[in-house]
Amino acid sequence: MDLEDKQLIKNYLAGDKEALEILIDRYLKSVYNFVFRLCSNPQEASDITQETFIKAWKHLKKYNRKLNFKTWLFAIARNTTIDHLRKKKNIVFSDLENAEGDSFLDSIPSQELLPDALFEKKELNKLLNKALDQLSYNYKTVVLWHLSEGMTFEEISQILKKSVNTVKSQYRRALAILKKYLV
Repeated sequence: MDLEDKQLIKNYLAGDKEALEILIDRYLKSVYNFVFRLCSNPQEASDITQETFIKAWKHLKKYNRKLNFKTWLFAIARNTTIDHLRKKKNIVFSDLENAEGDSFLDSIPSQELLPDALFEKKELNKLLNKALDQLSYNYKTVVLWHLSEGMTFEEISQILKKSVNTVKSQYRRALAILKKYLV
C-alpha cells in the first residue's frame, strides 16, 4: 500500500525508521535528476542530493504538514544547490546527528545514488543538457520542476516566492529558447 507523504512523516516521527527510507526512495531519483540538471556534475549532484536529504531529515519536525512535502523538499534541493554552487563546500556526513542523537548515516537506505538505468539514453540526455545549459538558472529551475517533476505553476511560485504569472512567463520564455536551440 502506498502511504501518503504526510502519513510517512508522522510514522517516522513516531519511531518508524522504515517510513523515512520509503520517503527517500520515493524522491531520491527525482531530486538527483533535478540537481544534476542544475549543476551538470554527477559527483556534485550526488553530494547536493545527500545534503538535501540531510537538511530535510534534520528539519522534519519543523515541517508544516499543511504544505506539500514534495514542494518543501524541492525548495530545499534548489536552495542547497544555490548554496553549493556559491561556495562549493563539502559536508562530513559521519558528524551529523539529529536532536535525539540518531546518526544520519543510519537513516540512509543502502541503495546506490546513481543507478545505471538513470543514464540509459546518453545521447538524448547530452543534447537536452546542452539545451538546458543555454537557459538562465531561473528558467532552468522552472522548466525542470514543471516538466520533470510535474509541479504546478502555483507550487513553483510558492517555492520561488514569485507570482504565478511571472513563473508562467519564465516558463514560456524558457521553452522558446529551448525550441530555438533544439530545432
